[in-house]
Amino acid sequence: MIRGLVRFLDQRSGTAPLVRKTLRYLFPDHWSFLLGEVALYAFIVLVATGTYLALFYQDSTVQVVYHGPYVPLQGQQMSEAYRSVMDISTTVKAGLLIRQTHHWAADVFIAAITLHLLRIFFTGAYRKPRELTYWIGVTILTVALLEGYLGYSLVDDLLSGMGLAIGYGVALSIPFVGANLASLIWDGPFPGQHAFFARMYIAHVFLIPALIAVLLTLHLTLVALRHHTQFRSRRATERKIVGVPLYPGQTPRSLGLFFAVTGVLFLLGGLAQINPIWLWGPYHTYTSTNGAQPDWYLGWLIGGLRLMPGWDFVIGKYTVVPNPFWGGALFPLAVFAFLYLWPWLERRATGDTRYHNLLERPRDAPVRTAIGLGVLTFIFLIFVAGSADRIDVLFGISYTAQIWVYRVMVWVAPVVVGLVAHRVCVELQRGELVERDRERAEEEAAVAAAGSR
Repeated sequence: MIRGLVRFLDQRSGTAPLVRKTLRYLFPDHWSFLLGEVALYAFIVLVATGTYLALFYQDSTVQVVYHGPYVPLQGQQMSEAYRSVMDISTTVKAGLLIRQTHHWAADVFIAAITLHLLRIFFTGAYRKPRELTYWIGVTILTVALLEGYLGYSLVDDLLSGMGLAIGYGVALSIPFVGANLASLIWDGPFPGQHAFFARMYIAHVFLIPALIAVLLTLHLTLVALRHHTQFRSRRATERKIVGVPLYPGQTPRSLGLFFAVTGVLFLLGGLAQINPIWLWGPYHTYTSTNGAQPDWYLGWLIGGLRLMPGWDFVIGKYTVVPNPFWGGALFPLAVFAFLYLWPWLERRATGDTRYHNLLERPRDAPVRTAIGLGVLTFIFLIFVAGSADRIDVLFGISYTAQIWVYRVMVWVAPVVVGLVAHRVCVELQRGELVERDRERAEEEAAVAAAGSR
């Protein structure tokens, strides 16, 4: 029956050659290549759980009085948006499980993209002819960060309200166009009774997921057209592909990974509490909290705001560049500008315009590894600085002292790490050359001994 069905479809569509070629597509047999698949499967879980949550969410800031089952909030005023999320967490069947799974999937999605990007960077997988594939991947990360920010902002709890207020202040700080840009995005001053939440809801559940889906499709299509890169081995060369075929090799692996990712995310959603909005309470302009932290992928932006001194660029009576611009807008723009420009910068510096299908180990490119680790150290220290208030509360270390230490370390530590990394890579290369010469000498001695006999 199956053979007859396949023959029927092939005779009327002529797809047998394409299917045969697709099934013979080779995948690299290395664990690091699975990071992209983890991101893809986390995105699928995000779409599935987000669709369920959208059935019960209300994108309204109209104030109501809470009379739900959570006693500490009974009688308090809150927006319909916050009340709907409270109802999802307390009364909707499987609502809390789905909401927390959705939140964990967002964190894992961005973490997997970040780790995948690091693997691409440190192995040189972005080199010609895969620059466009790399740029689309960086764009996916950029859009995913925005999607995550909008996602937890929809809750309208105290944490998300403070996050939106910070975002509004950063938008206002952009020179010349900040006020108009903030008014365009927020539909007026924040907070206020306007159409901003409806716009944010449509962007989060429809526009940005569709954009991510399109970018993922383009990314995977380019990967298939240019084929995967691979690590150098005795069999793999620039012209010879070595790997596991789609079927029957890669398909069961990929399906197993999909079920594993899905299972782990639902286990996290059911067993590990995340974003307990009932503890933060509804957002009001006159309240704040020191115990809440944004999701991990926004920690580096909070750290950038905290590390910047109180510098305002003033001309006469006018503040041209307010302080939030430096850490809240210029810093992330500089990081992503570096990511986008790096393939071009490396090609200009090395003069390498060849096609590359083989990856490099970090030790094979000492300069790239040193610069990458230096930039990563710079961002990581700023990320840690974003938790300085929690370190003060938990360990009693002065917040002000921490900030001054970080302000020095973000300039000193990256240079030290870069120099050490470069030296380590060079020494590893020398060690390999010495080992190779020793093995060659032993082989020659063995051949000479066998000839003398």
